[in-house]
Amino acid sequence: MLDVHGLQKRFGDVVALDGCTLSVQRGQMLGFLGPNGAGKTTTMRSVFGLVAPDAGEVTWDGRPIDAAARLRFGYMPEERGLYPRMTAVDQIAYFGRLHGMSKADAVAAGTVLLREFGLADRAGARLDELSHGNQQRVQLAVAMVHRPDLLVLDEPFAGLDPVAAGVLAAALERRASEGAAVLFSSHQLDVVEDLCEDVVIVNRGRVVAEGSVQDLRAALPRRYLDVTVRGAGAGWEQTLPGGEVVSRSGDRVRLLLSDGFDLAALAVAAEAAGEVVEFALRPPDLSEVFAEVAR
Repeated sequence: MLDVHGLQKRFGDVVALDGCTLSVQRGQMLGFLGPNGAGKTTTMRSVFGLVAPDAGEVTWDGRPIDAAARLRFGYMPEERGLYPRMTAVDQIAYFGRLHGMSKADAVAAGTVLLREFGLADRAGARLDELSHGNQQRVQLAVAMVHRPDLLVLDEPFAGLDPVAAGVLAAALERRASEGAAVLFSSHQLDVVEDLCEDVVIVNRGRVVAEGSVQDLRAALPRRYLDVTVRGAGAGWEQTLPGGEVVSRSGDRVRLLLSDGFDLAALAVAAEAAGEVVEFALRPPDLSEVFAEVAR
């Protein structure tokens, strides 16, 4: 287990961390959220000794993290750290050898990862010949080549198209299912909501919310109703009592429900308008939780 406890860090007059505390279990995928400058990258760098905190500690399995422990970690920084003139497979193998793998094992593992990420036909291509999304896949393969016990990823989904994001998401899910602890930051909250059961939200260097995505969403009092009525006429949503229409697409509307809403009355009004094919009461999305607690 990774345990970050009470980290404090100042850069001159700037307080980067102000008692930041979180933990990630083996087999867990934890979303690490916060606005720009909240302290996420400083926290991640502290795990690898790239930043020395002024106070607090970072431990792995209850012990201080030394060089031997860090060899079992994988890190994907937000600023890419690859060599543009090296081929994809050579690049992955090189970093595998830095983690103590033999050349043969590192090349074999890199080849398997490139196949997993849909880049088998680009193994011999130089990094500067690859698209941004494919470079991201290579960077993730570098972090994974030695089958780490802990993966720490800083904005791994930034700038990716849906296909590339799906490939990375599936890879992270597989590693977590195999027992790795996975900590990643992202501003793409829909991806975090799909991937993570638990999140930590930081602001100004301190944790302002943590827990399961489901519980954090349920804790906000607002409720939405998504209703789709096939064959309804124009303006049919005006018959729905006790709600404000916040979005509309064809026959589908989303209502922000008022306090003391009557769900049964809403159902009767929807059925009177036509064939109801969707009628779903939902809590706020993770993006609203984020906005609420990270102001």
